[in-house]
Amino acid sequence: MRRGGKVQTGMRMRRFAMFYNGKDMIIKHEAIKPIEFDKLKIIDYTAGQENSSSFAEITVPTGVSHKLSWSNRSDKYYYVVKGKVNFTVNEESNNLSSGDVCIIPKGKRFSYMNTNSSEAILILVHTPSFKLECEEFEE
Repeated sequence: MRRGGKVQTGMRMRRFAMFYNGKDMIIKHEAIKPIEFDKLKIIDYTAGQENSSSFAEITVPTGVSHKLSWSNRSDKYYYVVKGKVNFTVNEESNNLSSGDVCIIPKGKRFSYMNTNSSEAILILVHTPSFKLECEEFEE
């Protein structure tokens, strides 16, 4: 429900202030060392920081998949920057391409695979932020 521009803007600012820790953050791509996880190249821009969310770029080579997993902590927001990826969430598969988003609520099982002939690039946001010890993986 719209309550007027000033009130709505004020509510947004209060919500923002609840999560913003007061530190300016500029993170340069070249300052991040990529990690490899099951042939996925992950650039985690917020690793080791206590933020309300975490932000990563994932390169998915052709034929590579992310095994079935789920989070006990975070909702996941995957945005496809480049390429095509097949996401399976709770046994339902969908082909996503550039500009598409897959939102995976906490506790939902998911996997994805690049079945295309070229690499895919994804942006991943975890809310709350990523903690490896809260992730579950099936072999």
